[in-house]
Amino acid sequence: MAAAMKVVCMMFLVAIFHKHHAHGAISADTQKLIDEANMNGPYLGLLIPNLFEMNPLLQHPNYTSTNFTIDIAGRRFRFGKIVEKNVILVMTGLSMRYGYGPSDELPLEPNGDYTRNIGYIKFADYAENVTACNLHDNLLNNVWFQPEEVFPVDGTPEQRQHAFWIPVDPLYFNISKSLEDMELENCVNATTCLDETPRVVQVHRGTSAGIYVDNAAYRSFIYKKFNVSPVDMESAAVALICMQQRVPFIIIRALSDLAGGGSAESNEIDTFISLASNNSVNVVVEFIKRLVSDH
Repeated sequence: MAAAMKVVCMMFLVAIFHKHHAHGAISADTQKLIDEANMNGPYLGLLIPNLFEMNPLLQHPNYTSTNFTIDIAGRRFRFGKIVEKNVILVMTGLSMRYGYGPSDELPLEPNGDYTRNIGYIKFADYAENVTACNLHDNLLNNVWFQPEEVFPVDGTPEQRQHAFWIPVDPLYFNISKSLEDMELENCVNATTCLDETPRVVQVHRGTSAGIYVDNAAYRSFIYKKFNVSPVDMESAAVALICMQQRVPFIIIRALSDLAGGGSAESNEIDTFISLASNNSVNVVVEFIKRLVSDH
C-alpha cells in the first residue's frame, strides 16, 4: 500500500466556494456577515478535523488572518489569505477511534478528543461457535458495499444519482502531482524522529471508514478488492457534499500508520501529531502557491 509514512492522520480538503446567497434560519446580523463575505469571494475552503491541525496553519508565515469570522450552528468560519488567495477555514470534528479494550488509553484521549465512557464492541465476542470457528464467522452477518445516493444541486428534485467513486478535480490532481518533490520534516525534536522520512505521495483511490482502521486483513482486502491505498475517517463524507454541490475538491492528508500493517505500537499519534500537522500545513500552503502561480 502507498502509505509508507508513520505520522498522524490529518485532513485538508481543498474546495473552491463561489459567491452565493445563503438562506435558512439565521439571524439578520449573521446574514449581513455572509453577504459581506460573498462580496469578497470566491474562496478556497480548507476543512480541518481539530485545533491540533488548525493551529499550525493559523501560525504559518504564509497565512494572513483578516480577523473576520462567521459563527453558524456551532461552527466558526475563519476568513484569511494564503499567498493572496482568499481562504475559509472550518473544523469538521473527528470520527470514531479504534482501541484495545477498557483498560487501554485511546490516542488523544487525554486531550478530550476520545473517551471510553460510552462503551465499545469487540467483534470476536460475537462468533457463532468459538470452539469450532474454522471459518471465523460471527453473528453480525455480512456487509454489502453500496454506492451512495446523491441528489445533485443542478439535478431534478427527488431524482437520485448513485456514486461509488467520487473523482477529485482534475486541475487540483495535476497540481498535487508536482508536490511529490517536496521535502518534509522528519523529527519532532533533536531526539524524536521517524524511522523513515515522510514524503508526498499521489494516490489514485482512497476511502473512508466510520471507525479508525488498525487491521492488516481488512487493509489487504480493500487494496485487493478496490485498489484502495489510504483509508481515513472523514474525507468521503465531505467529498460527497462537494459532488452534490458540484464543487471541485481534493483531499490532502498526513497518514498516521499502516492501518494494521506495522508493529503493534505503530500508532504514535500522541508523539508525532505536531510533526504531522506541520507537514500537512506546508503541503497545503505549497499546493495553494502552485495553484495561484499556474492561474
